[in-house]
Amino acid sequence: MKDMNIAWARDLARKTLQDALPRRWEHSLGVGRRAEQLAPILGKDAELLIMSAYLHDIGYAPDLVDTGFHPIDGGRYLRDVHGADELLCKLVAHHTCAEIEADGRGLLDILRDEFPKQRPDLVQALTYCDMTTSPDGVPVEAVDRLAEIRQRYGPDDLVTATIIKATPCIMSAVRAIEERLALADERPGGTAEIVADAQSHRAVHPKLLNLVPAYPAHLA
Repeated sequence: MKDMNIAWARDLARKTLQDALPRRWEHSLGVGRRAEQLAPILGKDAELLIMSAYLHDIGYAPDLVDTGFHPIDGGRYLRDVHGADELLCKLVAHHTCAEIEADGRGLLDILRDEFPKQRPDLVQALTYCDMTTSPDGVPVEAVDRLAEIRQRYGPDDLVTATIIKATPCIMSAVRAIEERLALADERPGGTAEIVADAQSHRAVHPKLLNLVPAYPAHLA
């Protein structure tokens, strides 16, 4: 990715979102910072994941709207306008269990044809960062983030129906990253600060026990 690095991704997200959608920019900034905290478990993939975190919601920008589904629109913009790394585009297109909402919007075939899913481990990491960051860019528990989305969109919106359906997928991703963070802390050079943050998400919140069925394996 010549001349494309974390600073480039953060600046592109800022230029695209800050004026048009300032709250979406604050969220993206927070998700990027969250991703930076995962560097100890990501190794050589850290830069790519952090870039995708800053850029994951870029498709919300009014000037970029095409299908109206921001993961696809963001992936297309990065691919077609900037010639971004193929995997970066795919991470943006698939963040936070995007296949579920794409299916509800009749866009699943387009998503899969244009952006075949790769590196589920990085998709999980990006989902974790997104779903443990509030709309204002503040770290939150995933269960509270899910509740906020349902409240913001209301009971009759497609996004609410989608987020309920996607909750097992989302919580599975959150737990997977927490486990990796905990294992990293047990090794020499582990980062206690990151694991302390992860511990706040470790237990399954009681609200979720009656909200969703067991995580379906086909969503891994």
